[in-house]
Amino acid sequence: MSTEQVKPPRAASTILLLRDSAAGEIEIFMMVRHYEIDFNSGALVFPGGSVDKGDQEIIADPSLYSGGEGLDAAALSFRIAAVRETFEESGILLARPRGSQALVDAIRAGEIEAAHRADLCDSKISFLKVLTDNGMVLALDELAPYAHWITPEGMPKRFDTWFFLAAAPPEQAGAHDGKESTDSIWVSPREALEGGDSGRFKLPFPTTRNLIRLGKQPSVQAALDDCKGKTVVTVMPVMTMLNGVRQLRIPLEAGYDGEVFEVASVG
Repeated sequence: MSTEQVKPPRAASTILLLRDSAAGEIEIFMMVRHYEIDFNSGALVFPGGSVDKGDQEIIADPSLYSGGEGLDAAALSFRIAAVRETFEESGILLARPRGSQALVDAIRAGEIEAAHRADLCDSKISFLKVLTDNGMVLALDELAPYAHWITPEGMPKRFDTWFFLAAAPPEQAGAHDGKESTDSIWVSPREALEGGDSGRFKLPFPTTRNLIRLGKQPSVQAALDDCKGKTVVTVMPVMTMLNGVRQLRIPLEAGYDGEVFEVASVG
């Protein structure tokens, strides 16, 4: 494939919102993508989406975010997009009232969601305005870089996606938007993977691998601690065929317990 034929990937971000369940497992907020969406339609995914120009506007005002020390504009844009997209798709807001050390409480977050979420999703208001009008500071320091995946070359839609872990703010339960996603659930990695095996859920390949990896952690704090000091290895799967079976090859050092996987769907 020539360089001219390779479609450049769009910058995107996703957050694995975590909480500890009463059953002693990690739970993750996940959504079912609308069946008419042209990417990962019907799939069970984490909230996220593309970086947009509005995220760049927020970068210009460091008073609007905490945790940006030492990060360049590209790294900041991935994190800001992750928080914005998560708010748009789940209603969960990773932010603090200006001057506070505590994350915004569920009641205030619900008020902001009710007032602005629909308009933000419809591009009738900017995330910058939502933050400034409500005196909010993005809690970028709550995000732990977890994984970095780039869609394989040759795919019709490609994304350069950073995955972040974050503990869900207390009492913010989240809910799908009814447009891009049609359902939402707090689910353990084990339950999600069992659902993928049974056909209950459609799981894209990167989602599956990250669920397997996350499922090894006994608690939210353990998962966050495990990220500290680790280098995130970029994964851009290479597609091959062997005896009529499609395979994806990824770097062994990325930490997914292997480098060659048989797949039905790349996603």
